[in-house]
Amino acid sequence: MTDRSSAAYLDRLTAAVRERSDATPRVAILLGTGLGAVAEAIERSAVMAQADLPDMPVSTAAHHAGEIIFGRLAGVEVVAFSGRLHCYEGHSAQDVVVPVRLARWLGAEILIMGSAAGGIDPSQRSGEVVAIADHINLMGVNPLVGPNDERVGPRWPDMFATYDPALLKLASTRAIAAGWPLRQGVYAGVLGPNLETRAEYRMLRGMGADLVGMSTVPEAIAAVHCGLRTLALAVVTDMCLPDALEPANIERIIAAANAAEPVLTRLITDVVAGLAET
Repeated sequence: MTDRSSAAYLDRLTAAVRERSDATPRVAILLGTGLGAVAEAIERSAVMAQADLPDMPVSTAAHHAGEIIFGRLAGVEVVAFSGRLHCYEGHSAQDVVVPVRLARWLGAEILIMGSAAGGIDPSQRSGEVVAIADHINLMGVNPLVGPNDERVGPRWPDMFATYDPALLKLASTRAIAAGWPLRQGVYAGVLGPNLETRAEYRMLRGMGADLVGMSTVPEAIAAVHCGLRTLALAVVTDMCLPDALEPANIERIIAAANAAEPVLTRLITDVVAGLAET
């Protein structure tokens, strides 16, 4: 069985990627449900299917393209993973974070993530983009469990600044310049794939969470572990208020993510442009 958390595996996977592209990205972009438009904004130099790479785990989730895109965004070399992996698909936490570690092996210094999330702060609105400032891991999994390869990262990484303060400040500054405030929030990561009960939403809110979703947390942990500075942005695709809860409508959730694409695409592009100035 392949140990996808080892440096040897990452060396092999990187070599396979290098047969298709010799680009060295500064920024990695990881995109989730309904957020593929960011990938379309990249001036592409190479595109490859994750399924074409040897022993690369592949997403089975709907609306996830499963592509690795190299190119330039706002003048900066980037690699984008259009489509992400989830533990609810049956992937291990170590499998889920392969794109994050691969990005680091390819030379990336910064990780920007976009995802869809449920809003449990009553002051939020559907379609709003929120910057994740912290998280609560309720997924019951951790990509660092098991033997640790020191080439990949330290045994006990410090999560004291999981989401990079300078990147959060840059994102806030760029959002204000575009004419809208960027709220920050705490993201609760849950396993899924079912949505939560009323009692669970109340519990999450009582614990201090503002958002809930089924991704982001394993990737953020792995990013800290391997030395990537991280910015995570979530689109509120549905309101999860226990006293005003309505049946979930997946089509409406996807539509809300799609409607937020222009705002998210502009914000990510503006953040990357800001990085080009540093």
